[in-house]
Amino acid sequence: MQTMLLLVNPNAGKGGYKSELGGVLRTFSDGGWLPSVCFSHGPGEIPFLVERYAADYDMVACIGGDGTLSEVCSGMMRAAERRPIGYIPLGTANDVAHTLGLAPKPVDAAKQLISGAPIPYDIGRFGENDYFTYVAAFGAFTEVSFATPQESKQALGHMAYMLEALRRLPTLTDCHAVVEYDGGSLEGNFIFGAVTNSTSVGGLVKLDEDMVGLADGTFEVLLVRTPRDLLDLGDIISAVRLLDFSGPNVSFIRSRSVHFRFDRPVTWTRDGEDGGAHQEAVIHNCHPGVEIIV
Repeated sequence: MQTMLLLVNPNAGKGGYKSELGGVLRTFSDGGWLPSVCFSHGPGEIPFLVERYAADYDMVACIGGDGTLSEVCSGMMRAAERRPIGYIPLGTANDVAHTLGLAPKPVDAAKQLISGAPIPYDIGRFGENDYFTYVAAFGAFTEVSFATPQESKQALGHMAYMLEALRRLPTLTDCHAVVEYDGGSLEGNFIFGAVTNSTSVGGLVKLDEDMVGLADGTFEVLLVRTPRDLLDLGDIISAVRLLDFSGPNVSFIRSRSVHFRFDRPVTWTRDGEDGGAHQEAVIHNCHPGVEIIV
């Protein structure tokens, strides 16, 4: 039998693993896999386990949300030998799961793992030692994902993010930044910026599949300038909704590396988790990155 390290985040998806884990394990066993199950107890544990033990298994899989997958990928990037990654989504937004077309039900996702094949997936490096799987972002609403109480996420699901975003509308501020990317640069006041490798960000921003290459060595960079009036705001909403970035208020760039310089420390998120405050941020596409089974 093939061996698998199966990491479970007990806080993801309203604790749904309790009713799903038995079916998932039976599916793996029937498919010829021997899983070793480990429950995470806090931030930083999963990357350590993956970095330390990935080489001992044929696959490393996880049950949880995008944050759980992010921790697995971070550990795999540091591992001496990389193994294919299996993802059973059980979170709130599940942007990566939507991008990869993974089944929303855990048992169905487990069936996909044992019958699927690994595809390459680029990983982002934030600074020198931090990684992200699908998005690093700053500005409007980026604090929502990690500021929303875990109890609200579990009780309300995606609606919890929306309620937290509405609560924060009156406090939104912009920042001045110089952004350098492959072959160019731009400068201005921005209310939002995201470096992504996904067709879905926060369940709110959707990019067409033909706009995103998951293993092409480049990121998709979205920058939203501060609206001066209601006309600008309407243009921004229309640009994001229609994916028309020809106007002056929303910039869409593809680049392998992006260098941000701000006029003050700015709060970032990485894969929906707190990424700290930075006055300067260098983001690099790690190609090739990891392999995720689909």
